[in-house]
Amino acid sequence: MTAGAPARAVLIGLTGPIGCGKTTVAARLREHGAVVIDADRLARGATVPGSPALAAIVERFGAGVLAADGSLDRAALGRLVFDDPAELRALEAITHPVIRPLLLDAVDAAVAAGPSAVVIEAIRLVEGGYASLVDELWLIVCDGTAQRSRLAARGLAADEIERRIAAQSGLVERITPLASRVLDLSGGLEATLQAADSALSSALEAHARGSAARPSR
Repeated sequence: MTAGAPARAVLIGLTGPIGCGKTTVAARLREHGAVVIDADRLARGATVPGSPALAAIVERFGAGVLAADGSLDRAALGRLVFDDPAELRALEAITHPVIRPLLLDAVDAAVAAGPSAVVIEAIRLVEGGYASLVDELWLIVCDGTAQRSRLAARGLAADEIERRIAAQSGLVERITPLASRVLDLSGGLEATLQAADSALSSALEAHARGSAARPSR
């Protein structure tokens, strides 16, 4: 970094099981001025009707993954891939090459805007190859009771909750050794917000003490 140049934003990756609080943490970081990049939202944009990615998904998984209006029925697709790792890998082989350049462009634009932090929120952050982009990898976890309660509050049926949790079996164990910070958000909203605040403060302090050059892609 050139003397006198402004510090680059700290790049933070948020990942962890469904229902444990990633979106709440991301929203809190946004309140503190961070730019948040939601990989799931990018995926939605990459699979709109008429897109090559959607055509490839239909070719691989059949017309049953389409809604009546021709858009991707994500629930129907989820039922096909959640229970089958091979099918999930097939889906990711279609979507990841499309989403990655969109995400890289979004990161470049966010960093150029000069915020103190840029956040990538993604369940499959490590599997998608995005961990190398970030300075800190935050693993968001919670206990099973809190997770099921939060998913039920979203309107998911009990059997669907169990299917989604089972589909992510082993995620925490795989990611923990790679994580810079593990945030257990089993408590209430106030505890979650405090945990996010504390983690961001620590990350910014660590980054200010001597951030390396931007990680290579």
